[in-house]
Amino acid sequence: MKTLPSLLVLTGLLTALGGATSAAEPVADAIAVTLVNPLPAARANETIVLTLAQLGKVAHGFDLRTALVVDARGAAVLSQLVDTDGDDAPDEIVFQTDLGPRETKTFELRVGPRHPASRAEFKVYGRFVRERHDDFAWENDRVAHRVYGAGLETWKKEPLTSSGVDTWVKRVPRLLVNDWYLTDDYHQDHGEGADFYAVGKSRGCGGLGIWAGGKLHVSANFTGSRVLANGPIRLEFELTYAPWDAGGARVAETRRVILDAGSTFNRFESTLSNAARGKNKGALSVGIGIAKHPGNVPKIDPAAGRMAVWEPLNGGQSGSLGCAIVLPPGSAAEAQQTENEYLLVTPAPAGGPTVYYVGTAWDRAGVVADLDAWTREAQSLSSRLAAPVGVSLAARPATPVPRRMTP
Repeated sequence: MKTLPSLLVLTGLLTALGGATSAAEPVADAIAVTLVNPLPAARANETIVLTLAQLGKVAHGFDLRTALVVDARGAAVLSQLVDTDGDDAPDEIVFQTDLGPRETKTFELRVGPRHPASRAEFKVYGRFVRERHDDFAWENDRVAHRVYGAGLETWKKEPLTSSGVDTWVKRVPRLLVNDWYLTDDYHQDHGEGADFYAVGKSRGCGGLGIWAGGKLHVSANFTGSRVLANGPIRLEFELTYAPWDAGGARVAETRRVILDAGSTFNRFESTLSNAARGKNKGALSVGIGIAKHPGNVPKIDPAAGRMAVWEPLNGGQSGSLGCAIVLPPGSAAEAQQTENEYLLVTPAPAGGPTVYYVGTAWDRAGVVADLDAWTREAQSLSSRLAAPVGVSLAARPATPVPRRMTP
């Protein structure tokens, strides 16, 4: 789920070419970032993303590695550099802010030394869990998830082949994944939350497959992973799924997941290998699912590209869980279902990823109480996606910097 904004400061460069000083060369002192919320509703923990390409149009050659974000009072704002392509060079700078209804805010990017975030400032985390049969687990201050790796397929005690998405519930903001794996006691709630959700062969909360011939064709467990960004604000990682038979076509998937601090929703970007599509190239349909469990209540609106399910955990003894799928505005979708899950089926783009959002909420976390409230959360996300924060960048008045010229 990518967003946009920030400011910059360009340092003046003295290019010693030898000889006398002549014409002055203007260099931007800073870049002002103006944010506008077009909605008549507040936006909390809005993630602002400024790309290197955007900033380069305002300040040519700007080095993200020296970028600092400050607010209108000049106070430093926590920010994170994100490498989106794994080449060890930052491509984006992200920060967060709250915006009131139709509010306008200004920030700046300035040049200066960046300092590591403190441990307390980290609100997201994810990693490959080799010691638990190749899980990949991730979380922020509100939600937690995991998916299953190849090692689980051959575990002698309880083998499982499933590319469904598991969800863990938590009622405290601190990061828990490492502690829960350390103690290996996360199926009981000791006051922080637990793993109560059952995935099995289903899509769990947000898994997908290829819908063809009236059936859902699913992959095995993921075979590879890499983390591109790991906090303090944004987690971004990729999973790869080996080719599988999808109703006559061989399909492979690379899935990118983005989770930001303070959000109940992940952004999923599923890219299906074009080379594996064969005769069905450009004609694949993706079924995105939520598991059927006893007592759950679905609320599906394919015209709006939304599906929400509310279900009791452990027969209601462990509260209730909401799972929701939200497609981008304007997406075509239809409702389908299998024995194991409810589905939103949408066409897979021929030249890019299938984008969708996966969210969860637990009533015992004290934020979302029931299906109606959870449906409103999903509707709110749809509204924000349809009316993104407006971002404008402007270089502040330039400071002349002498340039030495060869006579």
